[in-house]
Order: sequence, then C-alpha cells, then structure tokens
Amino acid sequence: MSRVQVVRPAGAGHETLYVALVALLILVLAATVVSLRSEPEAETRVAAHQLDARVDLNAAEQGIYTDLRVAFDEIQARREEAPGLASVELLAEEGFAPFVADASSVTRGAHQWRLLDGSHAYFGASPQPDTAGSFLLLVPEAHDGVADVWLSRDAAPALPAELSASALQAAGWKQIATHYDAGVTRQHQH
Repeated sequence: MSRVQVVRPAGAGHETLYVALVALLILVLAATVVSLRSEPEAETRVAAHQLDARVDLNAAEQGIYTDLRVAFDEIQARREEAPGLASVELLAEEGFAPFVADASSVTRGAHQWRLLDGSHAYFGASPQPDTAGSFLLLVPEAHDGVADVWLSRDAAPALPAELSASALQAAGWKQIATHYDAGVTRQHQH
C-alpha cells in the first residue's frame, strides 16, 4: 500500500516581512550615522559691494578675471627685478592675456587696456559691456600683496580720482571676490 503525503510549500509572507524589516533597519542606521557625521555646509557670502567670481560673472568675465590673476603674478615678479609696473604694451608684446589683442580678447569684449597715470592700476575699458564689463586691476604697493580686481558693467564707467574701495563703490564698481570652500564644485545661485 502506498501512502501519499502532501507537503505544503513554506509561506514566503513571514520571510519577506523579516527581510523588509532588516532592510529598513539598515537604512535608518545608515541615515543616522550620516546625519551625525556630516558637517554643516558653511556657505560663504560676499558683501554687497562684491561679486562672487564663481557665480556672478559670465564666462567672458571669468576668463578675463583668471587672466588678470595670472598676469598679476607676472607683474609682481617683474617688480622684484625692476621698480615700477610693466607697461601694457610690454605685457601684450610678451603675450600676457588679457593685455594682448587676439581672437580671444575680441570674443571677451575687446577691452582697451592702459596703465593709469600716477597710480598702481590697470584699466580695461570694454566697448561691449553686454559681453563683459570693464575691469580695474589694482596692484598693491607692497610686492607681496594680493590682486584686487574690480568690475563695472556700465557702458561708460566712471573712474574716481582716488582708487580707494569706498570711492570705487560710490562710482558703481564691484569688487570681485574669490572664496574657495566646499561649494567650489557646486553651482549655487543666491
């Protein structure tokens, strides 16, 4: 005589519930660890008279600003060798952007550069303020100072007699500020 025994399949309902609960527990623990270990993102804000070089300048202005920072290093190096500032003509002759007139300078606003008499400043007037504003590079009298770059998007920017921060602000110029923080690789719009 043969016996037939019926074996029912195990219920998957309880196993699925246990797996879901373990996955949820792992997610909750991971979220807790991440929130406890993360540092708050310190956002650097610029003053009202400043522009953030990362987000407030268009592509042409960012290019000119970068070129001015590189040229500033060369200007400072030359000052160590000989007193006085290098002429715009000399910087252009040696190929230092943005002073050289080439295809790149035309697409960035065709600035007309000059060394301002009686001051430590290079002024780049833009005939195309819609493409890029006019720039002012203030070179500190100390050889170990840092570049101070200002921008005016006016069609005919006014240059005050005194090139101090307060006089430039009053004339509508904006100082370009560069902050390197955790947000350098992120695009933030304020």
